[in-house]
Amino acid sequence: MSIYEKPVWQLLIDFSNETLVLEGSTFTPQDATRWFHQKYPDIKKGTINAHVRMMSTNVKSRLHWSPSDHHNMFYSLGSGTYRIYRSAQDPPPIMSEDDVSVTSMESVIRDVSGEELEHRREYSGGAEFAFERDLQNYLVKNLESVESGLKLYHQDGITGVEYPVGGRRIDILAVDNQEELVVIELKVSRGHDRVIGQILRYMGWIKQNLADDEQNVRGIIIAKDISDDLKWACSATQGITLKEYSLSFSLDKVS
Repeated sequence: MSIYEKPVWQLLIDFSNETLVLEGSTFTPQDATRWFHQKYPDIKKGTINAHVRMMSTNVKSRLHWSPSDHHNMFYSLGSGTYRIYRSAQDPPPIMSEDDVSVTSMESVIRDVSGEELEHRREYSGGAEFAFERDLQNYLVKNLESVESGLKLYHQDGITGVEYPVGGRRIDILAVDNQEELVVIELKVSRGHDRVIGQILRYMGWIKQNLADDEQNVRGIIIAKDISDDLKWACSATQGITLKEYSLSFSLDKVS
């Protein structure tokens, strides 16, 4: 649901038509945020940043959103700089994983942190999720299993799956039944104390850039096994809950 008469993606087109009038004009998300602050102050910085990525034809993280929301408007030059997409000379827009494989890698902006690459390689075997993405996909569809009343964040076409925060991404951003924002960090195997700094960074960013003035932000860390050092670190930190997940299955004879 849009706050104003136009959705954010249409307002970004208005921003482009007003400010990117000269050939070769570029902008940063900070430029767009300043424009929105003057004309549409209720639009959050995080929502603007996410829409810029979603509307940029060569940013791979746009695949986290539905293709119908992409609105191929911008082209990322890297280092947080963008320009208008030029269909006649730029590579075709990334609309699926297949497009990434056939597009020159120099033109694909992956927007992936080293932490995420490490997560993709992580596998501890046994009855566990093979990757954090598998755990993420399951929990997105079953947030009630994490906490009663928990639902996925969604505003102006931006969802809480891989929510972008300052060049990194939150695994899941949710809203509880008290309308508090909940940052969920996932670890497919063991959770160690270093994840505390990671989730606090995300919570601070959300508090500053997305939450309303009176809206609380808290965190949940979910792992297969919570280490003692993480428990000790969390005991001295407010607003973070630790949860362990477990898997089970059964076989039923059918013939």
